[in-house]
Parts: sequence; structure tokens; C-alpha cells
Amino acid sequence: MTQTNVTIKEEPIEPCSRDDDNKMRANLSYIYYFMFVFSVITNLLVLVVIHRFEKLYTVINILLVNLVTSSLILMSSLPFQAAYMQISDWIFGSAMCKIVFSAYYLGFYSSVFFLTLLTFDRYLAFVHFMPVLHVRSRRNAIISCVVVWVISGLACVQPMIFHGAYNGNDTRYCEEFADIPGMNVEKLKKSRFHIQLSVFLILPLAIIIFCYVRIVITIKKSRSASKFHAVRMIFMIVVLFFICWIPFNIVELLLYEFEPLLSCEAKMNLGYALHVTRNTAYIYFCISPIFYTFVGKKFQNHFKLLLVKCFPRLQDHISFNTSNTTTRTKP
Repeated sequence: MTQTNVTIKEEPIEPCSRDDDNKMRANLSYIYYFMFVFSVITNLLVLVVIHRFEKLYTVINILLVNLVTSSLILMSSLPFQAAYMQISDWIFGSAMCKIVFSAYYLGFYSSVFFLTLLTFDRYLAFVHFMPVLHVRSRRNAIISCVVVWVISGLACVQPMIFHGAYNGNDTRYCEEFADIPGMNVEKLKKSRFHIQLSVFLILPLAIIIFCYVRIVITIKKSRSASKFHAVRMIFMIVVLFFICWIPFNIVELLLYEFEPLLSCEAKMNLGYALHVTRNTAYIYFCISPIFYTFVGKKFQNHFKLLLVKCFPRLQDHISFNTSNTTTRTKP
């Protein structure tokens, strides 16, 4: 009885080309420049209005100033990221690689927490105003802000250590976990992502949903028509948070958990989704300070007063209610 050896010729597996979604990422990154300029202008305007017309030491303004600062830190990293995506080469040096992405994570983490603190402050003001007057103090607001910056700074230690610039194929890269001998890079990536998901998304999201639900219930029970504007603003903020922030984290979760199991086409489709949802999330952080300032009638009056002071000829074309606006004159 003779045995026949059959040799099965395996088809070579072609590498998965990601040129198309990388090209899309480079094209979308041009929006980063606009977001950076827009964020700088609007956030500096918020600071000017608070400085000219508001009391800086109130709880809400302390939180707003810190939110504006964290938003500016986050947005400051976008021009560098945009240039990197467009030319596919890191030209800013090894030190700037660590600085830029540390600034990105610091602004990102602190923005989420300051948005949560602002929501919690609104909850205390609407739902438990009289019993918690001593809680909503300047001292506690400053302590809360310091705690947020410390936690966010500690969360940036790992990205700062593991981000690095290295050479490869005539190109210089700036990546996280680029070359760490003796370490399981994939486990490090997954552990950091799950910590980020739990501490900087799920926990803040649970607090925000709880606070806004209680605020809406309280305002409806009060039957005050003047307060329903606040309900509409709250609803808009929550909806924008969900639209802009949740999809990005869902796509990231799918990539971290299932990327090795996906086909090339599925990876490319998730790549497209990641680039679009990332830009949407950045837009939210770019405009978030505006929703806590310009949507309020008092702040709108302050802004109109500022325009009139800077451009007196606009006075005949701008209407505002000065009775609701307290102007602080400067010596």
C-alpha cells in the first residue's frame, strides 16, 4: 500500500493596505487648524468677558476659567498632530513628541472632569441650593480644580514616558509604545484604554446623566416659566455630549478589542469611523465653553457691552438689557 504525499500550496496573504483611510485622516486633519484658531478666539473671549464684567472668585467662574484653560491645552496639540498626519513625518523632535501628546492627554482628561464639575455645580445650585451653600464655596471650588489637575497630570505620566520619536523607512514617527523591550505592548495599550474608558468616560457620564435628570425634574416641579430656558440649554448640552463623545469611544473600544479578528475591509471601515468620530469629539471640546457662557442671556449682554465699548458705533445696532448686566469698570 503506497502513501501519496499531497502538498497543499498555501496562498500568500497580502498585507492589509490602509492607504485610503490614512489619506482620509490626513484630509480631515486640516479641520484641526480651524478648531485651534476658533478655540483660541472664543476661549480668550470668554476670559476677557469674565475678567471685565464678572467676579472671578465665584464658583462657576473658577470652574469656567479652568475649563477654558484645559480646552486651550488640548487644542494647542492639534496643529502639531495635523502637520504630522499630513506629511506622515514627525519633524518637531523627540522632546516635542512627548510634550505635544502629554498636552493632548492633559487637556483631554481635565476637560472631561471640569465639564463634570460644572454639571455637578449646576445640580447643587438647582436641586440643593440652600442646604449646600457652604459646599459651593470658593475654597472648595479651588480644591476641586487642584484635584482635577493632579489626577489629570498623573494620568499623563504613562503617555509621557511611553511616547517617543523613532526612525523607520526614511520617516520619523511619534508614537506611543513604539519600542519597549520585554513588555507586552498590546496589554499596556488595552489596560490604559480601559482605565481611560472607566475613569474618564463612564464615571463622568454617569454623574452628568444623574445630575441633569435631577435638574430637569426639579425645574419641572417648580413650574417656573423663566427656568425652562435652562432646561432647553441642559438638553442641548447632554445631546451634544452624546453625539460628539460616545461614538468615538465606541469605535475605539471596537478597535482595541476586536482589531486582530477583523478583516482588512472591516479594519478600514473602522478606520474611517475613527477619524470622523475623533474630529467630532474634538469639536465638542472646542465649543464646550461656549455652551456654559454664550447661551446665557447675562453673558450675551456682557458680550454686547464689550462690543459697544470696543466699537462705539455699534451701539445703535445692538440691543441689550443693561438691567441684567453688572459692569465692573477698570481703573
